[in-house]
Amino acid sequence: MKTSHILLILVVAGLFMGAVIWMTLQGAQVHCTVCLEFAGEEVCRSGSGPDRERALQAAQESACGGNVSGMAELIACRGAPPVSAQCSVD
Repeated sequence: MKTSHILLILVVAGLFMGAVIWMTLQGAQVHCTVCLEFAGEEVCRSGSGPDRERALQAAQESACGGNVSGMAELIACRGAPPVSAQCSVD
């Protein structure tokens, strides 16, 4: 393989890795903490996302993840209104 081909492959790979890292860091601009009361317990968890809606959804998913057993409870937990929610923007 020619040296120019190897150099071209390294440059393309470097640009791709840089783009992935940049998009990952740019993706989480809003951080939210959500507290849910479900099945008699209050659980608070955090989540991040590119906007408030997705950050709230990520926090609620996190709160429901370890607090339920079974798909029916998971669906009910995801639909439960938060007791409190606080968000901040980076």
